[in-house]
Amino acid sequence: MQKTINIILSLEQASKEEFYKPFVAEKLEIEPSEITLIRVINRSIDARSRDVKINLRLFVVINEPAPKEEEIVFKYQDVSNKTEIIIIGAGPAGLFAALRLIELGYKPIIIERGKQVAERKKDIALLYKEQDVNPDSNYCFGEGGAGTFSDGKLFTRSKKRGNSQKILEVLKFHGANENILIDSHPHVGTDKLPDIIENIRETIINAGGEVHFNSRVTDFIIEDDQIKGVEINTDLKITAKAVILATGHSARDIYELLHKKDILLQAKPFAMGVRIEHPQSLIDSIQYHSKKRSEYLPAATYNLVRQINNRGVYSFCMCPGGFVVPASTSPNEMVVNGMSPSARNSKFANSAMVVEIRLDDLKEYQEYGELAGLKFQQHVENLAFLNGGHKLIAPAQRMDDFVNKKVSASLPETSYIPGIVSSPLHFWLPENISKNLQQGFKQFGKRMRNFLTNEAVIIGVESRTSSPVRIPRDKETLQHPQIKGLYPCGEGAGYAGGIVSSAVDGENCAEKIALVF
Repeated sequence: MQKTINIILSLEQASKEEFYKPFVAEKLEIEPSEITLIRVINRSIDARSRDVKINLRLFVVINEPAPKEEEIVFKYQDVSNKTEIIIIGAGPAGLFAALRLIELGYKPIIIERGKQVAERKKDIALLYKEQDVNPDSNYCFGEGGAGTFSDGKLFTRSKKRGNSQKILEVLKFHGANENILIDSHPHVGTDKLPDIIENIRETIINAGGEVHFNSRVTDFIIEDDQIKGVEINTDLKITAKAVILATGHSARDIYELLHKKDILLQAKPFAMGVRIEHPQSLIDSIQYHSKKRSEYLPAATYNLVRQINNRGVYSFCMCPGGFVVPASTSPNEMVVNGMSPSARNSKFANSAMVVEIRLDDLKEYQEYGELAGLKFQQHVENLAFLNGGHKLIAPAQRMDDFVNKKVSASLPETSYIPGIVSSPLHFWLPENISKNLQQGFKQFGKRMRNFLTNEAVIIGVESRTSSPVRIPRDKETLQHPQIKGLYPCGEGAGYAGGIVSSAVDGENCAEKIALVF
């Protein structure tokens, strides 16, 4: 007999099979000796009360041999001599588009402006040492995209867009821990992702695909409203049947190029704000209702959202046990992001805290047309740079001081390695951001007691939560309505928001190409 059951247990009871097996037997009204297999299907934490519980969904085999667990295997055919498709960008959208194209019998040619992940690591180390940004190799650009060194959370709400479970299985196949198939909010870890990304690249190349690094797209080859290929580094031309444009939300030069060539773009709402950092022990105490976190619990997370003045103010990309990192892609701008290693064992917890930016907020930038939001982003990032310290030193303010419009006389310890300097963010941030954040923080402090505190520090600015520009595409074909064969894809095109949804969108574009070429 085989059964699937749900059971709620204490932290210790759920920690090991030998502990929860008797409770499973009791629920099924059988003896523990009758159970031949218990397999965890899903695991989640319920911390709504002081008595924190674990929800387990289990597959149980009773009084019969345990079926052999099927190993997740993906077989990729040789596409060396197949129809070639160009993919611009080696982030999640681009990489998963490439894998799906191989499955469908096409040869992907990935064009990536940055470096492969091993070299990218060196540039990021140099970023901290010399505090100079390499505009093509940084926390946003390079193999794996922004997600490689930005935590690797795999939670998505885009269930209707495609097979998100397959994305997790592909990551597992390429080296991710099997827990990502079980946990309700799976997480890979910024320390694990580089190896996984390298394994995916190896799969693509072994199947006959191509991956070209240090290759910046400088022009699109278009004839009779049909894309024929791309120009690389101003002197190399590569042609193909179709082009998947998966450049990520920070490839501003691509937006500028499309705009210059009168290729249709659309301004879209986005969000901007700050990154906030608390002691992890404080977040643990709030969320788990205890002064000390149990050994059976991971570093606590939170998800906060409120409507303030009829617009969203919310947390984004929460990184428990993590670090704040510099995410600038050009000189004279200050951008921060967050990440967590797989163990989530830093003593800090950080999250983006952002405010919805609407198109009617951008009236001063209307001369830039569809790029108005991009120019507003750049303006705020430049303000953060000017109000920070030398190079990558970030402007910062204690949380309660920010709410009460006081300059911080001192700043707490932080995970942000380049360093922070006291700055009146409440004064120089655009008013629609600062005022809504201040009111939002007050509301969040009511929901989570002790969350609004001067133990927390806000660091400026968090401006790359999503693209301020959408590259339009037909709903059915996913092709650009103006340029045949051009498939805008992922976060940079305005159709995804994270690793999983971007990967799903990449697969969707590959499948649409297979229907045409």
